Amino acid sequence: MERPIRFEHARFLGDKRTQLVYDLDEWEDEAIIDEIVEQGVGLQFGPDTLVEARNRGYTLATPGKHRLHRKPRA
Repeated sequence: MERPIRFEHARFLGDKRTQLVYDLDEWEDEAIIDEIVEQGVGLQFGPDTLVEARNRGYTLATPGKHRLHRKPRA
């Protein structure tokens, strides 16, 4: 999948609404990523690792995994 312009240097993209993190190198459903970027609820991590995303309470997204959409805090 091609990375969004705003997150072109990030591998992991978090969704503030669902606390799910997407691996942009492995994820294939572009509609979800486009929605995150369009609504401005994306978050990248520093360092850009899955471990850092988990430290912040994010869970790796898998196809078919759904969570409630909540209003982002920040």
